Amino acid sequence: MSSVTAIASSSFVHATAVVDEGVIIGDGSRVWHFSHLGKGCRIGERCSLGQNVYVAPGVRIGSNVKIQNNVSIYEGVELHDDVFCGPSMVFTNVITPRSAFPRNTSAHYAKTIVKRGATIGANATIVCGHTIGEFGFVGAGAVVTHDVPPHAIVVGNPAKVIGYACTCGARLALEQGGAHCTGCAKLYRNIEGRLQAK
Repeated sequence: MSSVTAIASSSFVHATAVVDEGVIIGDGSRVWHFSHLGKGCRIGERCSLGQNVYVAPGVRIGSNVKIQNNVSIYEGVELHDDVFCGPSMVFTNVITPRSAFPRNTSAHYAKTIVKRGATIGANATIVCGHTIGEFGFVGAGAVVTHDVPPHAIVVGNPAKVIGYACTCGARLALEQGGAHCTGCAKLYRNIEGRLQAK
């Protein structure tokens, strides 16, 4: 590891992980077997990166992010705080990839933003250039080809909204003027078409 790499003393990096120069790993974060952190990427506090996770050079990951096994976070992908990425889910970062016509510079990458508290299920695919809204919930195996609204639950190929999720992850029961959580009983109100916790 390079001397300019900064790993907080309370963090853990498995001996098989590769950590390139200039990486910053926040307090309490864990990086597991065979993962690779590219040059200059930043991992927030209390993150967990499972086995065989790749984080591209320069990528920024928020705090309390859980990235399960076999996930690659490519340049152009931005993960905010409290995001969950399920096993083997996929981010893309080029709209029109071609082997014979390389598109592998920052100018070619379409930005994908995953906002605070969002969940992406196992084996889902997020086509680049879209935003997953706060506390959005992408079901296992879904293929996201459009923005996901805040709190929306999306499933299928292409992914479609089938309901809404609470900050705790349980489904919301919609009612006139708002919704309530079927799990923790939190109440929401509908303000100009957007659900907000009371």
